[in-house]
Order: sequence, then C-alpha cells, then structure tokens
Amino acid sequence: MAAFGWFWKAMGATSERNNKKSKGIVAKAHELIGEFEALDDAALSAAVRDTVRDGEVVDKSRFLAILSVAATRTLGMTPFDVQNQAVLRLLEGDVIQMATGEGKTLVGAIAATGFALTGKRVHLITVNNYLAERDATWMRPLVEFFGLSVAAVTESTPREQRVEAYRCDVVYAPVTEIGFDHLRDNQITHRSQTVQLPAEVALVDEADSVLVDEALVPLVLAGSEGTQQPTGKITEAVSHLDEEKDYETDADGRNVFLTEEGAKKVERLLGIDSLYSDEHIGTTLVRVNLALHARALLIRDVHYIVEDGKVALVDASRGRVAELQRWPDGLQAAVEAKEGLKVSEGGRILDSITLQALMRRYPTVCGMTGTAVEATDQLRSFYDLHVSVIDRANPLQRFDEADRIYATMEEKNQAIVEEIALLHTNGQPVLVGTHDVAESEALAEALNERGISVNVLNAKNDAEEARIVAEAGDLGRVTVSTQMAGRGTDIRLGGADEGDHDKVAKLGGLAVIGTARHRTARLDNQLRGRAGRQGDPGLSLFFVSLEDDIVVTGGEDERITVHPDASGRIESSRAQQFVDHCQRVTEGQLLEIHSQTWKYNKLISDHRTILDERRASLLDTDAAWRELSERAPERATELEAIDADKLRQAAREIMLYHLDHEWSEYLALMDDVRESIHLRAIARETPIDEYHRIAIREFKELANRAVDQAVDTFRKVVIDNDGAHLEDAGWKRPSATWTYMVSDNPLAGSGNSVISGIGNIFR
Repeated sequence: MAAFGWFWKAMGATSERNNKKSKGIVAKAHELIGEFEALDDAALSAAVRDTVRDGEVVDKSRFLAILSVAATRTLGMTPFDVQNQAVLRLLEGDVIQMATGEGKTLVGAIAATGFALTGKRVHLITVNNYLAERDATWMRPLVEFFGLSVAAVTESTPREQRVEAYRCDVVYAPVTEIGFDHLRDNQITHRSQTVQLPAEVALVDEADSVLVDEALVPLVLAGSEGTQQPTGKITEAVSHLDEEKDYETDADGRNVFLTEEGAKKVERLLGIDSLYSDEHIGTTLVRVNLALHARALLIRDVHYIVEDGKVALVDASRGRVAELQRWPDGLQAAVEAKEGLKVSEGGRILDSITLQALMRRYPTVCGMTGTAVEATDQLRSFYDLHVSVIDRANPLQRFDEADRIYATMEEKNQAIVEEIALLHTNGQPVLVGTHDVAESEALAEALNERGISVNVLNAKNDAEEARIVAEAGDLGRVTVSTQMAGRGTDIRLGGADEGDHDKVAKLGGLAVIGTARHRTARLDNQLRGRAGRQGDPGLSLFFVSLEDDIVVTGGEDERITVHPDASGRIESSRAQQFVDHCQRVTEGQLLEIHSQTWKYNKLISDHRTILDERRASLLDTDAAWRELSERAPERATELEAIDADKLRQAAREIMLYHLDHEWSEYLALMDDVRESIHLRAIARETPIDEYHRIAIREFKELANRAVDQAVDTFRKVVIDNDGAHLEDAGWKRPSATWTYMVSDNPLAGSGNSVISGIGNIFR
C-alpha cells in the first residue's frame, strides 16, 4: 500500500478541493435563504423544479437554499452550513464522515429528497427496524412537502404494505429487509408477484457498518423440505466427550476436532463400527461434528439466547437478536438438541447474496457514518467510493484517555467495576460498551452487588433500545450495552429532555468505557463517538488485558515482557504499542480476508447477473413457451386447445422452477468447492484460478440442465386450463422460507464468526 501513497494523497487532495468548492456553494445558498423565505409553500415547492434539469441539479446553491427553508417549515429544523455541505457531498455520491450528534438524520432526508426530485428512487438504508420506522415518520413532512412519497419497510411490514412502500420515491428500510425482499423476488413465477421495485440510489446510514463490517455476510434464503434432523442420540453421545482428551479446539477457537480416542468413544456410544466408513462419513460423522461445534464453540448468551423455548441468534456486530434468522440446518438442529428444545425441520438454500454484491446493484451508492476515514481503503477498493470529512458544527470537547492495560482478564474486570463506581459516585453518567450478552450481564451483576443500579441493553431486551440509549446521558445513569447497540439514537446530556444538561456537563459529560479494544480502531472510535456530542464535554476510556481476544489473536507468536503493579495494571508505553500492534494485525487480516473473499464472490455475483437477466426474460416475455415448443413440438401441438395465456404461464413456471432449482444446487456445489479449493495448491494450481474454472464450467452446465429438465417436465406434467400441475408431479416450491446467519469473516466478532470455522461440514 505504501508504494501507492502518492495516489491516496492525490485523491485526498481532490477530496479537499471538492470540500472547498462545496463550502462556496453552501455559502451562496446561505445568502439566498432570505429570498426563498418570502415565498409561500406552493411557490417554494415549485421553485425547486427550476433547479433540476435532465435528472441533475443544475443550480446547487438555490437547490440547497430551498431545501433548507422547507426543512425549517416542515420539521422546525434549520440545517447548519456543515449539514448542507454534507448534503452536497452525498448528492455527488460520496460517503461522508460526520461526528455523532451532528444531525445525520436530517442530512440523509434532505439528500434523499434531493435525489428524488431528480427523478431517482432512493432506498435510505438503516441498520435496524426502529430507525427505519422512526426516520421515515420524522422526516415525512419534508419529503411530502415537494409532492414526493415516503414509506418505511421493517421486518413486521405485511406483504401488501411492502408492495406499496417500495413504489414510493423514498424508502427507509434495514439492509437485511432490502436484501431478503430482493431474494424473495427472485423466486416469483409471475411479474405481478414482485414486491420490490429497483431503486437508482442507495443512501446508507452507518455506511461503514453496512459496506465494510458486514459486507461479506451472505443473506441466505432457505426453503422448507419438511424433514427432521436425527440429532438426539448423537447429541447425547457428544455430551459425554471430554475436552483435550476426546476433542481439541484450534488456537483461535474457531474449529474443533475429534481425537482418535474421542472418535472411538462416539462409535461405542452410537453402536457403530466406524465413523469413517462409507456408510457414516457423509451423514453420521457430519452430524457428530456439528453437535461437537454446537457444544464446544457456540455459547449460550454469547452466540445465541434461548427465548420462549426457541434458539434466537445474536447478531454479533450489533448485539441484537437476528430476527427470523437461523444457522444452516445441521448446526441449528445441533444447538436446539443441545438445549433440549424441539428440533426445527430441515431445508435447503434457495438463494444467497452478500451485502457487498447487493449494494453494487445500485447505480449510485453514497452514505453517512461517524467513522469513514479509517475505512477509506475498503470503500475505494470495493465500491469506488470517495470519503468526505465534514467539519463539526462545534469543536470536540471530549477527552480520550489512554488505554488502561492489565495483565489478566480478571484484574481488568475488577478495575472496570472500580472505575464505574468512582464515576458514579460523582453522578457522572456512564455508558459501558461490552462485546456480548454474557459479558454485559456479568458486569451488571457485579455493579448491582456494589449497589449501583444499571440499565442493561443487549440482545435480550433490544426492543427497549431507543429508550434506554436516549436516557444514557442522564444524571447518575449507568448503562451497560453490547457492541454498537443504540447507534443512530442521540445520547443527550441530562436525559432525553436535557433537563439536567448543565449539571451533567459540569461533571464532565458522558463517560464512555470500552471493556476491550475491538478488532479495528474504527469500531473503537464508533463507541468513543457516543460521548462529546455537539460540543458537549465527555470522556472515553478503554480497558485492555493481555488475555483479551484481540491481543491473543493479533499477538500470536509474539511475546512481551511486562511488570504489572499490585492491581495487575501495566503502565508502559511498550505495552500500549504492543496492543496497538495487535489491533493493526487483526485489521490487516480483515482486509486480506475481505479482498480474497471478494475475488471468490465476484464471479458468483457476475453469474447472478446473468441469471437475473434470464429470469427477467422468462417473466416478461413468452420466451419460455417459445423454447419449450421448439424443443418439444409434439407436446405443444397436444396442448393447442388450452388458453394461450394459461400455456405461457405454465411454460414460465416450468422453466423457472428448474432454473431456480439448478441455481440452488450450483450455490451449494460452489460452497463445497470453495472449502476444498486450497488443496489445489498442493498440485501447484492457483486456487482462485481453479475455482473460477470450475464455476464457469458448472454455471454453463446449470443453464443446459435447467432447460433439459424443463423440456422433460413439459412433456410429462399435466397441463390444463388450471395451469401446470407441478406439485402433483413432485415439483413443489417451498411452502415457507427463512433466512440463515452465516459469515465469511472469521474476525467479525462472536456469533457469525464461528460459522466460518465449521468449513466443509455444511458450506
């Protein structure tokens, strides 16, 4: 990267010149506001049309001035000059960096309105359901002022309302809902069933989270097969295994292996001769390995919680329950059996798309976040996006204290409790960022034992998130939260109504404490950014131990000599440098993994584009009937008496069924290839090249097989005026669908990362 330093400097200079230009446009807009304040609503709404021509804003200063006046009238919020500058950079297609509390919600709404006024449909992508609903409702008056429509799509939005919402000019929705609706639309058999209409613009809130942190997380749509996983006896056998003696885990805790002794014990308990025989290696051994992973690597209240008799997965990057998501079936069943719950029925993967591939479908992508600069390389490399840093409206008053480093986890945790107790004694509000549910609850229990009342925000009560976070700045409040929970909700000093703002400010403002450093400095800065809002005072402080995951992973094979004091604290610049080094190592690993994974995903993404074009052709034309008639003319002649529209739809359903089925098989096959492709290196072949060769060959065969099977079905299946009776012939589409939680990112955090370690068992 250093060799190209001149390039990044040049790009930075360009960004700075753009910012200077933006400031000039904003200054002129500020001067024009008085002119437009004199207009009535109708005249103001009409005036904005004169600033737009051929889908572009041709007079940016007047455009911004009009939108500023409209925001004041409809929302009672007059944008600062820096907010208008941010709007301008979004309209230019940048990712903007704005500090927490600087008004990104208003900026996003003004920019979305601007895009919509140029005739582009906008998906304003949020990180959760609450923010999508809140922001759409809050910003609605501004959007509708110009005769535009706005709606929100959330997890609970019924299908009929989704259809209506996606036809609006501005749609607020979580990225997962956008993605899963896209996947479900790829299962339809008639164009009238389409839920989502395409949008020209993706305006991404918390852009670094969506575009970088979770970019490689595949959204996976699965369908019911009505089968049960035989897990009970296997789970019972695995429960008798002893760690180290019967099984071992690798250094980073992502893989677990049976020892020879353990394999013999399982064989004895199951009453079989060999796990590795042809009879058992592809079935029983797989289930044993899954049960072992469920036992050894998936931890209750870290990777999942049990709620209402069901396993609910925790999204590690957000500290929230991952609604309507489950692990791939064997693993899901293994965890359910481990917890003594009813085992879910099995299914098969229907379709999958990574967030990165989903975002690249939009002609224009832009976004907002408080920590974009640290992700500049990734944003540029994978999306060709530029970053613009927007100045604060008021100078930062937060004090970022140096890390407090301890020798052991136990000593660090004790120090955290002591520090919180000390801050609480003075009445200063404290927000503690933990890494998982179990840690948040253990800390809350320790504080309660000290007589300190705690508000806990984690995956078990994320429905109360906005309320808890909004009150986190209140006098004497202690809030313990899982990673990144509450992003998007303002923490105001003195509580949501800021009643005790001045008292809290005098105490030093909100104190943010991190219980460990994150895998990247950017995630640390996201947590820090919760304090010091809009020029308020604040404090941030991270505690680190040499037993922390980041230090163990990033400092593997390295040693440091330390001399802790009686409390276990290590006060040396060398220790701080070592921790920083460990974090840089994990950051480098993340970037390399991202780069390599994208090389594998890119070809599948290209094949998806071809598949989408094929599907569109079958849905929107009579291509299906034409092709089947040409390949089986005798069958077409037999059906001449049937209504032509019925025949076209029957042919469409036959072709689409086999195309979708073959695509599903192709995805499963390429996952298997991906897991074993590293073995090609032994034969001195380049794994990525070999993977591409196999993918191209298999995709070509997929297309041929889909047509051949469709022709065969066309000849055999009953077709009458009620259509093609595919279900009667055993060709049944899933009656229910759900989504899987998987990840290609082994350093993503907790829950997801374990999945990538299971490797060839299910992927």
